[in-house]
Amino acid sequence: MKTLVLGIGNLLLGDEGVGVHAARELLKEDLPAKTKVLEVGTAILEALPVLETANRVIILDAMKYEGEPGSIYSIPHYQCRGSRCIASMHGFDISKVLALAGHGDSPEVLVLGVEPSYLGWSMELSPQVAEALPLLLEAVKRELKRN
Repeated sequence: MKTLVLGIGNLLLGDEGVGVHAARELLKEDLPAKTKVLEVGTAILEALPVLETANRVIILDAMKYEGEPGSIYSIPHYQCRGSRCIASMHGFDISKVLALAGHGDSPEVLVLGVEPSYLGWSMELSPQVAEALPLLLEAVKRELKRN
């Protein structure tokens, strides 16, 4: 199984960039074979070539889900609908991106999100989200061990 981990978000908007921060940290790790980590930011279409071959996709992003800032959520993409779920300004729809990739068999898609505290101009994570970052990385590693 080939797993693609996508770190998405906007680094200029504080906690909105948590997925990119997480991807950067994961790139320093020794991850299982057949795992590809991409720091996508807001340019998810650039992931199309890799999406074509992925059996599983793990999306790392800020997620507004009405919890405490720094809360971590693990939600299958099919249960994650609308702006309530993804906080990002990039407004992607992974289903449409997968269709563009010409992916015949839809891969399993999981969203690992972090409840943001601050979504304004800043390249730094809020204290709550920065504290949650190691927990997000551990959640990714648990998922990667699953298969």
